[in-house]
Amino acid sequence: MDEKKPILGSRPSMNQGYSSSTPYTAGGPSYQEVIPAGSYPGEPPQQGQYASGPLQGQYQSGPPQGQYPGQYQGGPPQGQGGDSGLVGCQVIVQVQSQGPTPDTDMEDNPKAVTTAPSALPLEKMDSVVGYSNIGFDGAMLQPPTFEATVREPPRREELHDLPRIDEHETRQALLQHVAENCCYGKGAAANLTFNDLIATSAFHYTLETFGEARSTTWAYEPYIGQVIDGPHNGPAPGPWDIPATPPAVFQNQKTSIEVPHTASVKPCHNCLAMGRIHCHKCFGSGRVRCTWCNGNGCKMVNYKGKLEREPCNWCHGNGRRSCDTCHGFGRVTCSECQGHSKLKCYICLSIIWTNHLQDHIVERTMLPDHLIRTVSGQVAFSETQPQVWPVNHFPDSDINNASNRLVAQH
Repeated sequence: MDEKKPILGSRPSMNQGYSSSTPYTAGGPSYQEVIPAGSYPGEPPQQGQYASGPLQGQYQSGPPQGQYPGQYQGGPPQGQGGDSGLVGCQVIVQVQSQGPTPDTDMEDNPKAVTTAPSALPLEKMDSVVGYSNIGFDGAMLQPPTFEATVREPPRREELHDLPRIDEHETRQALLQHVAENCCYGKGAAANLTFNDLIATSAFHYTLETFGEARSTTWAYEPYIGQVIDGPHNGPAPGPWDIPATPPAVFQNQKTSIEVPHTASVKPCHNCLAMGRIHCHKCFGSGRVRCTWCNGNGCKMVNYKGKLEREPCNWCHGNGRRSCDTCHGFGRVTCSECQGHSKLKCYICLSIIWTNHLQDHIVERTMLPDHLIRTVSGQVAFSETQPQVWPVNHFPDSDINNASNRLVAQH
């Protein structure tokens, strides 16, 4: 028999994680490069600009005493030379470093894999009321207090006498068994005379409890211009105030929901908002050691019985070749932001629906219990309630005792 008992939020646990209300600051530059207006990186200097050294009076290895680049971003310092054709302003280009580029060529390792990026620092996340202790671990939440909707046992109808099998049904079952075996004859089953029938019944009691568990965690995805539902739209609802309905009851399922009014846009922490990171194969150099000549640029070949050096055809005698992962650029697309340099950060609510099932079998013959679980049989009693009570009106007392025990465990 089936007795189903749904109780949402049956797996209590506590919140864990860390939080900080420190405002997020965009990834700071590691150094600054000053480029006069009207010029671009990689172009030759224009008329009046220096080609081989700095302008007279400007520093080359460091700022003059008491002066710093940030003090004269609006134009050249007073008393220092400059082309009169240049606009009196300078552009500050922020270049962010992600580690040193190796001086030597790296080995061409086809099995090299990129390092897994670290999670976004928690101190960069916004402070959300009601979600101050969450992190990236997805700690389970304490469910709300459950108020029983049924305070007294429901009135149940008396169960009538259990069905009994007669001679005709017994003969038909025997003939069906004979038909399933090719070497059996049905003559004996068809002409068999029954002197007496002794009926025995097997009972299968099942208790199912359908529970719901919720957890919250910070999550992020590449920001590609999607709508941001942030705190400006209102306060975020509590994790148990967000409605969610399972697609089907008494089945294990899970889903994820973005908590409303918790989204924001942050610079990508993995690439420092640049969209690209150092290549994991060449470590940013853009080249790798040639595997055909082992970086020597040539190979020893046997020419008319003598060993002679021959330039490597694969690297054209250079000993190194362009990295095939980054195509010689030294950088690859960031896996976190997918090259968009920004991330959409939000609180993700994970919901897990779990069906807890226990059963009890009453069978007083030599038939194995596991065979009883697979038969269809007839349903003598079934009940579905927010909270069920033990069965106490079944003709077999073993079922009543098993129901009391299992309901108490759930």
